[in-house]
Amino acid sequence: MTASPAAVELVEVRLPLVRAFRTSFGTQLDKEAVLVRAIGEDGLEGWGECASAGTPAYSEEWNDGAWLLLRDHLIPAALRGKAASVKGHHMARTALEVALLDLHLRREGVSLREHLGGVRDRIECGVSVGIEERTDELLEMVARHVDEGYRRIKLKIEPGADLEPTRAVREAFPDTPLSVDANAAYRPEDADHLAELDALDLDYLEQPLARDRLLAHADLQRSMRTPVCLDETLTSPAVTEEAVRLGACRVVNLKVGRVGGVAAARRIHDLVVEHGVGMWCGGMLETGVGRAVNVALASMPGFTMPGDTSPSSRYFERDITEPFVMDADGTMAVPDGPGIGVTPIPEVLAETALRRETVRPAAPRRGA
Repeated sequence: MTASPAAVELVEVRLPLVRAFRTSFGTQLDKEAVLVRAIGEDGLEGWGECASAGTPAYSEEWNDGAWLLLRDHLIPAALRGKAASVKGHHMARTALEVALLDLHLRREGVSLREHLGGVRDRIECGVSVGIEERTDELLEMVARHVDEGYRRIKLKIEPGADLEPTRAVREAFPDTPLSVDANAAYRPEDADHLAELDALDLDYLEQPLARDRLLAHADLQRSMRTPVCLDETLTSPAVTEEAVRLGACRVVNLKVGRVGGVAAARRIHDLVVEHGVGMWCGGMLETGVGRAVNVALASMPGFTMPGDTSPSSRYFERDITEPFVMDADGTMAVPDGPGIGVTPIPEVLAETALRRETVRPAAPRRGA
């Protein structure tokens, strides 16, 4: 599908977050991301973003590990026109795959939305709200987001910060689509406690248990009216199919980096449509490079619910690309330019870069 690039550059950037974002994994004050730039012989470029973070809290992947894997294994193989023999590391793989695909689509003059078979030129926006110490501050934040036009509010929860704040939000906003995300903070023994969420008319309860507890999620789903949505558990098309067939979830959160790339995401999209399960596109506080991919994915017909697709201003004073903007009706335009439709702004990239390194094809050995 894609020709080998002439070189590939790695760029790690750091962007301060507008507001600290707290989950059961910890509190984020800034966004550090590894970007991949595929450079063609013709001068065209393709960009991808690794969804990993500075520490391996969400998954086993983290930025330093992704950098080394890309530099020493994935990119050298791609420069030779081959696939590296590497197990796992889906986020790093996705970053390179997207960069190469972006380069290819730019040459062809085709947008990522067209490539994916997207049917929408605008997608619905949802917002994810971190855990707040005070309920009144949480209510003020939710009120602001509702006034801004968001079509879904998602609250992060954990033991001790779940029923009370969620009930308060539901009572204050009875008609607002509302969901909660536990980030695997609960145990199977908490099933009766979690079942109390049924009274709050939630769109779904996201990832309540540890990611490897597929059967326990199925048991929990049978004990609750609220749909269970899986996130961290769904690492591949095969695992997603097993989860759906077991009844472990009624909603799928699809994150392209978590499942290993655009090709894998398309397969998951198709099987979710086949089984009639709800689906939305998740996010990892991406910069504009990663957000462009998410927005294009969300334009596909199987995405039936608003995703974590907030505008750039929700996270950053200044994004590294032209900002993604949400209109007053709670929708966002899907880029229609070639490839992912956005590129980093050079001066912003220079200001935010922590390190840069270019990998080129190895010189042939003398006499070879």
